[in-house]
Amino acid sequence: MNVTATVTSLAYRTDLMLLTLQGSHIEKRDDYLVVRSPANPTFHWGNFLLLATPPAPGTAAARIDAFRREFPDAAHVALGVDGTTGAAGDPTDLAAAGLSVERSTVLTATTLDAPARPNTTATVRVAESDDDWAQAVALSEATNPGFDPADHHAFTTRRIAGFRDLQARGHGAWFGAFEGNQLRAGLGLFTDGQGLARYQTVATHPAHRNQGLASTLVHTAARHAQAHWSTETLVIVADPTYLAINLYRALGFTDSETQIQLDRLSFGTSSGA
Repeated sequence: MNVTATVTSLAYRTDLMLLTLQGSHIEKRDDYLVVRSPANPTFHWGNFLLLATPPAPGTAAARIDAFRREFPDAAHVALGVDGTTGAAGDPTDLAAAGLSVERSTVLTATTLDAPARPNTTATVRVAESDDDWAQAVALSEATNPGFDPADHHAFTTRRIAGFRDLQARGHGAWFGAFEGNQLRAGLGLFTDGQGLARYQTVATHPAHRNQGLASTLVHTAARHAQAHWSTETLVIVADPTYLAINLYRALGFTDSETQIQLDRLSFGTSSGA
Protein backbone atom coordinates (compact mmCIF):
# COMPACT_ATOMS: atom_id res chain seq x y z
CA MET A 1 0.00 0.00 0.00
CA ASN A 2 1.29 3.46 -0.94
CA VAL A 3 0.81 5.40 2.30
CA THR A 4 1.68 8.70 0.59
CA ALA A 5 -0.95 8.40 -2.16
CA THR A 6 -3.36 10.77 -0.41
CA VAL A 7 -0.80 13.57 0.18
CA THR A 8 -1.98 16.64 -1.74
CA SER A 9 0.98 18.94 -1.13
CA LEU A 10 3.47 18.76 -4.01
CA ALA A 11 6.20 19.90 -1.63
CA TYR A 12 5.54 17.06 0.79
CA ARG A 13 5.02 14.54 -2.01
CA THR A 14 8.49 15.30 -3.33
CA ASP A 15 9.95 15.46 0.19
CA LEU A 16 8.59 11.99 0.88
CA MET A 17 9.70 10.77 -2.54
CA LEU A 18 13.31 11.67 -1.81
CA LEU A 19 13.23 10.52 1.80
CA THR A 20 11.85 7.14 0.77
CA LEU A 21 14.57 6.77 -1.86
CA GLN A 22 17.12 7.38 0.92
CA GLY A 23 15.69 4.69 3.17
CA SER A 24 13.31 6.66 5.37
CA HIS A 25 10.28 4.82 6.74
CA ILE A 26 6.73 6.15 6.52
CA GLU A 27 3.96 4.79 8.75
CA LYS A 28 0.27 5.66 8.51
CA ARG A 29 -1.81 6.61 11.53
CA ASP A 30 -5.46 7.64 11.56
CA ASP A 31 -4.87 11.29 10.72
CA TYR A 32 -1.13 11.68 10.18
CA LEU A 33 1.94 10.02 8.72
CA VAL A 34 5.06 9.27 10.74
CA VAL A 35 8.28 9.87 8.82
CA ARG A 36 11.48 8.37 10.24
CA SER A 37 15.02 8.67 8.89
CA PRO A 38 17.26 6.33 10.89
CA ALA A 39 20.30 7.28 8.80
CA ASN A 40 20.00 10.94 9.85
CA PRO A 41 18.23 11.09 13.24
CA THR A 42 18.92 14.81 13.84
CA PHE A 43 17.35 15.86 10.52
CA HIS A 44 14.14 17.48 11.78
CA TRP A 45 12.37 17.28 8.42
CA GLY A 46 13.38 13.67 8.03
CA ASN A 47 11.85 12.81 11.40
CA PHE A 48 8.43 14.40 11.66
CA LEU A 49 4.67 13.97 11.58
CA LEU A 50 2.75 14.97 8.47
CA LEU A 51 -0.73 16.00 9.62
CA ALA A 52 -3.61 15.40 7.22
CA THR A 53 -5.16 18.76 8.17
CA PRO A 54 -4.15 21.82 10.20
CA PRO A 55 -4.57 21.39 13.98
CA ALA A 56 -8.12 22.23 15.00
CA PRO A 57 -8.43 25.05 17.57
CA GLY A 58 -7.33 23.82 20.98
CA THR A 59 -5.48 20.73 19.68
CA ALA A 60 -1.93 21.98 19.04
CA ALA A 61 -0.66 20.66 22.38
CA ALA A 62 -2.19 17.26 21.62
CA ARG A 63 -0.34 17.19 18.31
CA ILE A 64 2.90 17.81 20.15
CA ASP A 65 2.03 14.95 22.51
CA ALA A 66 1.54 12.69 19.48
CA PHE A 67 4.97 13.69 18.19
CA ARG A 68 6.51 12.91 21.59
CA ARG A 69 4.91 9.47 21.59
CA GLU A 70 6.32 8.71 18.17
CA PHE A 71 9.75 10.26 18.84
CA PRO A 72 10.33 10.01 22.59
CA ASP A 73 14.06 10.74 22.30
CA ALA A 74 13.84 13.69 19.90
CA ALA A 75 15.16 17.10 20.94
CA HIS A 76 12.82 18.82 18.49
CA VAL A 77 9.19 18.96 17.44
CA ALA A 78 8.41 18.96 13.70
CA LEU A 79 4.86 18.86 12.35
CA GLY A 80 4.13 19.17 8.64
CA VAL A 81 0.65 20.15 7.48
CA ASP A 82 -0.64 18.67 4.24
CA GLY A 83 -2.38 21.13 1.93
CA THR A 84 -1.64 23.77 -0.68
CA THR A 85 -3.20 27.03 0.55
CA GLY A 86 -1.03 27.85 3.56
CA ALA A 87 -3.62 27.07 6.25
CA ALA A 88 -1.71 26.28 9.44
CA GLY A 89 -4.23 26.30 12.28
CA ASP A 90 -5.28 28.78 14.95
CA PRO A 91 -2.39 31.25 15.50
CA THR A 92 -3.15 31.76 19.20
CA ASP A 93 -3.30 28.04 19.87
CA LEU A 94 -0.08 27.38 17.96
CA ALA A 95 1.74 30.17 19.81
CA ALA A 96 0.52 28.89 23.18
CA ALA A 97 1.97 25.49 22.31
CA GLY A 98 5.31 27.08 21.41
CA LEU A 99 5.05 26.23 17.73
CA SER A 100 6.40 28.54 15.06
CA VAL A 101 4.85 28.59 11.59
CA GLU A 102 7.18 28.42 8.60
CA ARG A 103 5.58 29.17 5.23
CA SER A 104 7.52 28.30 2.09
CA THR A 105 6.57 28.95 -1.51
CA VAL A 106 6.50 25.94 -3.81
CA LEU A 107 7.41 26.82 -7.39
CA THR A 108 7.13 24.65 -10.48
CA ALA A 109 8.18 24.75 -14.12
CA THR A 110 8.19 22.48 -17.14
CA THR A 111 11.10 24.27 -18.83
CA LEU A 112 13.36 27.11 -17.74
CA ASP A 113 14.50 30.27 -19.47
CA ALA A 114 18.21 30.92 -19.82
CA PRO A 115 19.61 33.24 -17.13
CA ALA A 116 19.77 36.90 -18.03
CA ARG A 117 23.31 37.07 -16.59
CA PRO A 118 24.83 33.59 -16.86
CA ASN A 119 28.18 32.90 -15.30
CA THR A 120 30.67 32.11 -18.06
CA THR A 121 33.85 31.56 -16.05
CA ALA A 122 32.99 28.69 -13.69
CA THR A 123 32.81 25.07 -14.80
CA VAL A 124 29.45 23.47 -13.98
CA ARG A 125 29.64 19.71 -13.55
CA VAL A 126 28.33 16.80 -11.53
CA ALA A 127 30.21 15.99 -8.32
CA GLU A 128 32.63 13.13 -8.83
CA SER A 129 35.53 12.84 -6.40
CA ASP A 130 35.71 12.51 -2.64
CA ASP A 131 37.08 16.07 -2.61
CA ASP A 132 34.03 17.34 -4.54
CA TRP A 133 31.71 15.84 -1.95
CA ALA A 134 33.82 17.11 0.96
CA GLN A 135 33.58 20.61 -0.52
CA ALA A 136 29.80 20.17 -0.76
CA VAL A 137 29.72 19.59 2.99
CA ALA A 138 31.90 22.65 3.60
CA LEU A 139 29.67 24.78 1.34
CA SER A 140 26.56 23.78 3.28
CA GLU A 141 28.26 24.68 6.55
CA ALA A 142 29.43 28.04 5.19
CA THR A 143 25.91 28.95 4.09
CA ASN A 144 24.13 27.77 7.26
CA PRO A 145 25.86 29.48 10.20
CA GLY A 146 24.47 29.61 13.72
CA PHE A 147 24.31 25.93 14.60
CA ASP A 148 26.55 24.00 16.97
CA PRO A 149 29.55 23.26 14.71
CA ALA A 150 30.06 19.61 15.70
CA ASP A 151 26.36 18.73 15.52
CA HIS A 152 25.86 20.56 12.25
CA HIS A 153 28.93 18.93 10.67
CA ALA A 154 27.62 15.47 11.55
CA PHE A 155 24.17 16.31 10.23
CA THR A 156 25.49 17.85 7.02
CA THR A 157 27.90 14.99 6.37
CA ARG A 158 25.02 12.51 6.61
CA ARG A 159 22.79 14.67 4.40
CA ILE A 160 25.38 15.03 1.65
CA ALA A 161 26.20 11.32 1.88
CA GLY A 162 22.51 10.67 1.21
CA PHE A 163 22.65 12.83 -1.92
CA ARG A 164 25.80 11.00 -3.05
CA ASP A 165 24.03 7.68 -2.66
CA LEU A 166 21.02 8.92 -4.65
CA GLN A 167 23.34 9.99 -7.45
CA ALA A 168 25.18 6.66 -7.41
CA ARG A 169 21.87 4.82 -7.77
CA GLY A 170 20.73 6.92 -10.71
CA HIS A 171 18.15 9.07 -8.90
CA GLY A 172 19.56 12.45 -9.85
CA ALA A 173 22.77 14.36 -9.35
CA TRP A 174 24.52 16.99 -7.29
CA PHE A 175 25.90 19.81 -9.43
CA GLY A 176 28.70 22.19 -8.57
CA ALA A 177 30.08 25.39 -10.07
CA PHE A 178 33.87 25.17 -9.81
CA GLU A 179 36.62 27.69 -10.40
CA GLY A 180 39.62 25.49 -10.91
CA ASN A 181 39.06 22.78 -8.32
CA GLN A 182 37.33 25.11 -5.87
CA LEU A 183 33.58 24.78 -5.36
CA ARG A 184 31.78 28.13 -5.42
CA ALA A 185 28.11 27.05 -5.58
CA GLY A 186 26.14 23.84 -5.63
CA LEU A 187 22.73 22.18 -5.66
CA GLY A 188 21.08 18.81 -5.92
CA LEU A 189 18.32 17.77 -8.31
CA PHE A 190 16.76 14.37 -7.64
CA THR A 191 13.95 12.22 -8.99
CA ASP A 192 12.30 8.82 -8.75
CA GLY A 193 12.00 8.68 -12.52
CA GLN A 194 8.24 9.26 -12.54
CA GLY A 195 8.27 12.78 -13.98
CA LEU A 196 8.98 14.95 -10.92
CA ALA A 197 12.42 16.34 -10.07
CA ARG A 198 13.06 18.25 -6.85
CA TYR A 199 15.84 20.74 -6.21
CA GLN A 200 17.73 20.51 -2.92
CA THR A 201 20.09 22.85 -1.06
CA VAL A 202 20.77 25.56 -3.64
CA ALA A 203 23.74 27.40 -2.15
CA THR A 204 26.43 29.89 -3.16
CA HIS A 205 29.43 30.58 -0.96
CA PRO A 206 29.01 34.02 0.68
CA ALA A 207 32.27 35.25 -0.88
CA HIS A 208 31.11 34.43 -4.42
CA ARG A 209 27.54 35.69 -4.64
CA ASN A 210 26.10 38.00 -7.31
CA GLN A 211 28.13 36.34 -10.06
CA GLY A 212 25.32 34.42 -11.78
CA LEU A 213 26.44 31.11 -10.31
CA ALA A 214 23.12 30.01 -8.79
CA SER A 215 20.99 30.86 -11.82
CA THR A 216 23.46 29.12 -14.11
CA LEU A 217 23.43 26.02 -11.91
CA VAL A 218 19.64 25.87 -11.65
CA HIS A 219 19.26 26.21 -15.42
CA THR A 220 22.01 23.71 -16.25
CA ALA A 221 20.59 21.13 -13.86
CA ALA A 222 17.13 21.51 -15.40
CA ARG A 223 18.45 20.91 -18.91
CA HIS A 224 20.29 17.82 -17.68
CA ALA A 225 17.16 16.48 -15.97
CA GLN A 226 15.00 16.89 -19.04
CA ALA A 227 17.61 15.34 -21.32
CA HIS A 228 18.51 12.37 -19.15
CA TRP A 229 15.67 11.66 -16.69
CA SER A 230 12.48 12.33 -18.70
CA THR A 231 11.55 15.04 -16.21
CA GLU A 232 8.16 16.67 -16.79
CA THR A 233 7.89 18.97 -13.75
CA LEU A 234 10.66 20.76 -11.89
CA VAL A 235 9.92 21.58 -8.25
CA ILE A 236 11.75 24.01 -5.99
CA VAL A 237 10.77 25.27 -2.53
CA ALA A 238 11.83 28.73 -1.41
CA ASP A 239 11.59 31.19 1.45
CA PRO A 240 9.10 33.80 0.18
CA THR A 241 11.00 36.58 1.98
CA TYR A 242 14.48 35.77 0.64
CA LEU A 243 15.85 37.19 -2.60
CA ALA A 244 16.55 33.77 -4.17
CA ILE A 245 12.85 33.36 -4.96
CA ASN A 246 13.11 36.19 -7.50
CA LEU A 247 15.99 34.38 -9.18
CA TYR A 248 13.79 31.30 -9.60
CA ARG A 249 10.89 33.32 -10.94
CA ALA A 250 13.18 35.03 -13.44
CA LEU A 251 14.15 31.60 -14.79
CA GLY A 252 10.51 30.72 -15.40
CA PHE A 253 9.35 29.10 -12.17
CA THR A 254 5.84 30.05 -11.10
CA ASP A 255 4.30 29.99 -7.64
CA SER A 256 2.22 26.83 -7.22
CA GLU A 257 1.33 26.38 -3.55
CA THR A 258 2.40 27.10 0.03
CA GLN A 259 4.07 24.55 2.29
CA ILE A 260 3.46 24.71 6.04
CA GLN A 261 5.92 23.52 8.69
CA LEU A 262 5.23 23.81 12.40
CA ASP A 263 8.29 23.43 14.56
CA ARG A 264 9.82 23.99 17.93
CA LEU A 265 13.60 23.91 17.72
CA SER A 266 16.07 23.19 20.49
CA PHE A 267 19.08 25.47 20.77
CA GLY A 268 22.20 24.14 19.05
CA THR A 269 20.58 21.45 16.92
CA SER A 270 20.59 21.12 13.15
CA SER A 271 17.20 21.28 11.49
CA GLY A 272 18.33 20.86 7.91
CA ALA A 273 16.80 22.31 4.80
